[in-house]
Amino acid sequence: MKGPPPQHVEEDDEDGELFLDEADIVEEFPVDEEDLPDADDDEAGSDDADIDEEPDDSVHIFTGHTGELYTVACSPMDASLVATGGGDDKGFLWRIGHGDWAFELQGHGDSICCLAFSTDGQLLASGCLGGLIKIWDIPSQNLKFSLDGPGEGIEWIRWHPRGHLVLAGSEDSTVWMWNADKGACLNTFSGHGGSVTCGDFTPDGKVVCTGSDDATLRIWDPKSGKNIHVVGGHAYHTKGLTCMAISSDSTLALTGSKDGSVGVVNITSGRVVSMLNSHSDSIECVGFAPSSGASSLWAATGGMDQKLIIWDLQHSMPRSTCKHEDGVTCLTWIGASSYLATGCVDGKVRVWDSRSGDCVRTFSRHAGAIQSLSVSANHDFLVSVSLDETARVFEIAELR
Repeated sequence: MKGPPPQHVEEDDEDGELFLDEADIVEEFPVDEEDLPDADDDEAGSDDADIDEEPDDSVHIFTGHTGELYTVACSPMDASLVATGGGDDKGFLWRIGHGDWAFELQGHGDSICCLAFSTDGQLLASGCLGGLIKIWDIPSQNLKFSLDGPGEGIEWIRWHPRGHLVLAGSEDSTVWMWNADKGACLNTFSGHGGSVTCGDFTPDGKVVCTGSDDATLRIWDPKSGKNIHVVGGHAYHTKGLTCMAISSDSTLALTGSKDGSVGVVNITSGRVVSMLNSHSDSIECVGFAPSSGASSLWAATGGMDQKLIIWDLQHSMPRSTCKHEDGVTCLTWIGASSYLATGCVDGKVRVWDSRSGDCVRTFSRHAGAIQSLSVSANHDFLVSVSLDETARVFEIAELR
């Protein structure tokens, strides 16, 4: 060992043969280990040393939470405004680069597991495992409404692309839609036989798609609340759905499942276009490439098999397989570029070039699994939240 131990050796050597006494040597080790955390230099073989040697790539750290963080959302209009929520039953609004300002989203009695800004950035919805959704007015920083309805925890929240309609899926197998300006429930979508794990409006706002732990995708008319299509069976997933994305032209739904498969579904017809089967473990995240950047027929999927796969959907073939050190928990495309970021169980955030499949940046310093990622409105920053109770901001302006 290097560092403190040699100093003890020199002191013992002055006492002559006492240095050679095996009993004395054994007694030295606990003293050396107690000294290690306070040592100026990193010690080889020390867990603390390994953490200290890892670079801190973040430009801002938010430490207002006192529990694990589960969700993050960047404002689509204000490039510095971020919302985070976690297992301490708290949510916060805070600003990148302004460490002295934070606004607490008070009133949730359970873990805040999902957050979403309205498309115009005027409202924020926060949902918790207690089944409650709160709507916050961003300009005034006031609570606008508390929305009751679901009998169990909220799984996800989405906003209508052109209005203040908010959609949420619940563990109680239902989906709810409210008018967030009036706090009024507009429709309840019932039919799933398990927790509604993912869902969204189509980008044209005309259809709602939801995926469930019952291994089905349902397509709904949001005005009437009626079910248009149920997608399931032997040609689809064999286990529950975990995540979903919808193409920018509102024609395709991309779904991931616990069975490791990825489904491509035609929303209009309700037919399965293809099943992508290159993963070997649960799919945790999916996303279509932005239509104005990389080909709109590309998509990305991440799973617990430690892989990010970039797909050419036109040919139902993988373009690139990007390997990670541990399971991939979340992904996000960066604006209209060909870059995308992944969050991993190993605490790293990685940025990939979808065209080459190369990892162009690795951001370190989180000490726990990444749970959620979001990109700032100007695409200069990537914000990640982790089980280590922190949110970190990484600069990606050079990738624009």
